[in-house]
Amino acid sequence: MRLTSLDVFRGIAITSMILVNNPGSWNHVYPILKHADWHGYTPTDLIFPSFLFIVGVAIAFSLAKYTPENRESEKTISPQLYLRILRRCLILFLLGLLLNGYPNYDFSNIRIMGVLQRISLAYGLSAIAILHLSRKQIAGLCVIILVGYAIAMQLIPVPGYGVGNLTPEGNLAAYIDRLILSENHLLGKGKYDPEGIFSTFPAVVTVLIGYFTGDWLKKQPANSHTSFNLVVMGLCNIIIGHFWGLIFPINKALWTSSYVLVTAGWALLLLAGCYEIIEVRQKRKWAFTLEVMGLNPIFLFVASGFVARILIYTKIDQYPEPMTLKTWIYQNIFVSWAGEMNGSLAFAIANILIWWVVLYGMYQKRWFIKI
Repeated sequence: MRLTSLDVFRGIAITSMILVNNPGSWNHVYPILKHADWHGYTPTDLIFPSFLFIVGVAIAFSLAKYTPENRESEKTISPQLYLRILRRCLILFLLGLLLNGYPNYDFSNIRIMGVLQRISLAYGLSAIAILHLSRKQIAGLCVIILVGYAIAMQLIPVPGYGVGNLTPEGNLAAYIDRLILSENHLLGKGKYDPEGIFSTFPAVVTVLIGYFTGDWLKKQPANSHTSFNLVVMGLCNIIIGHFWGLIFPINKALWTSSYVLVTAGWALLLLAGCYEIIEVRQKRKWAFTLEVMGLNPIFLFVASGFVARILIYTKIDQYPEPMTLKTWIYQNIFVSWAGEMNGSLAFAIANILIWWVVLYGMYQKRWFIKI
């Protein structure tokens, strides 16, 4: 069973990710395309959890026959399946390291964690849980992680910062990351990493909520009642998440428990919209562009990341001083006619259009890169 709406949802997520990651200038970005400064969230803060959510939905289809409910009681899971999961995790993690280290690969200072690394760990931990725990046990695990994370972040004292400190430097997750990884291996050699180790555990719940959604969805008829139920579940998550946010703030960098629920809620609403339009009403033509983007998401993320870094690290001689190739393109091709703010946005949109052409060529040749 393959749902086009899932590929379109994934296409929306990865396209949005490319849009916000590639402005012409980070000094000229519309607020809607920026992350929240700390607590709270913007539409941009919904993108990464939506991608993790759809990873979970995909797991519900790819690992369905291996779950405790579906496999024969005496049948064991083959070592090949574990090796396949481990291989996928390692490839994703190593690709993240390759992106982080480019172009110098100074392993004494390389950032260890990152977007792909979080996907790797969250996928791997979720897959193991799904293979060995019943649905009720997984639900219990989600509650334990979210409640336990909230309690730990708010009640365990951090040396030098005290109890319940949720600042970038003083929170427990940042302290654990500094303790395990050291500051040299955090984002920008800073005091915390938004994709750190400890905050990956609630990100696992984001994947598992996606898994529950996919597991439920594949048993439902393709009708508006199914879409309505997705909307109800989404609204419930958003409301509960916002109430929880009153005592444990919604925060992407900390991937707080309230953030998990709120972002899962918005992901459910987006999925409901895609499902209703594509699967129920069979209106598919509009979605083809996004479907193409969603069929090779990891390739797109990695390839666009390397190209972006090449543009940044390639210097060209330009009077009165040298500049990066990216800056030259931005200033001479986009700012000249659109201005700095709109030119920065146009640069990001041009990125998407160019990559769509590449992915369309891959689609025509049926090149779908799977990890």
